[in-house]
Amino acid sequence: MEEKKGFFKRLVEGLAKTRDNIVSGFDAIFNGYSSIDDDFYDEIEEILVMGDIGINATTAIIEDLKRKVKEQGIRDPGECKKLLIQSIRDQMYVGDTAYEFENRKSVVLVVGVNGVGKTTSVGKLAGILKDQGKKVILAAADTFRAAAGEQLSVWADRAGVEIIGGQEGSDPGAVVFDAIAAAKARNADVLLCDTAGRLHNKKNLMNELGKINRIIDSAYPEAYKETLAVLDGTTGQNALAQARQFQEVTDVTGIILTKLDGTAKGGIAVAIQSELGIPVKYIGVGESIDDLQKFDADAFVEALFDVRRDDAQQEE
Repeated sequence: MEEKKGFFKRLVEGLAKTRDNIVSGFDAIFNGYSSIDDDFYDEIEEILVMGDIGINATTAIIEDLKRKVKEQGIRDPGECKKLLIQSIRDQMYVGDTAYEFENRKSVVLVVGVNGVGKTTSVGKLAGILKDQGKKVILAAADTFRAAAGEQLSVWADRAGVEIIGGQEGSDPGAVVFDAIAAAKARNADVLLCDTAGRLHNKKNLMNELGKINRIIDSAYPEAYKETLAVLDGTTGQNALAQARQFQEVTDVTGIILTKLDGTAKGGIAVAIQSELGIPVKYIGVGESIDDLQKFDADAFVEALFDVRRDDAQQEE
């Protein structure tokens, strides 16, 4: 519980720039308008789009807000804030089945371009699963980047899990094949695979991920398969573009959104789900092993709007 509280505090701090970017604008609108009209909605819409929340999500949020205002007969713009927060929260709800892979024998493929924190996220995820009492094996299938295997070994040591790797430049498919054999022999719960992140040569990536997926399907057909794409929260709309490209080459089932500490583009967390139909399943706000946590829409929106502070002020 203490860890969760510490993470929430870091999330509130990490989203400070995003909050300044979005929330201060909202406050000006809610306090500055005397009636709810088209201009009022247009201004909210502009702030959402400028805050990297994306066109689809923004349209859905505004439509939902208009519907609630009409249904509840609201006249005062100030009363719209809570409704708006609720609409944003609804856009990001992950659902109860999002972490099904934790309850099954599973293979989790982690994809993402270099530099987004992919290998680090694999290590942190291994730590989270190990803490849940799972037996985890890591596959160092990013054999393209020189330091990837060594970096993953350091994280494997930290998390206290086993790692199966290959030489630099060796066949990633062969590494995954060996790791599957090890996972079966040791009765592992989760096999976590770090893969190479090269989007600039999409054909190679497509072939490589296609091959890895075929190996998993033939060598471990009974395993539940999860594919998580790691995106850098500081890149805003670029993160969306990357996710779309990965969607084209493999069946992405969830997003790990990293580097949310200190970015003004945290609104991208709202956009991803709405624009891509893929849930954000984990978010990262720092470098240490407990700085990656399951995504919680309530906590994210509370942190984004610093809602608890508002409530505390009202109670005083």
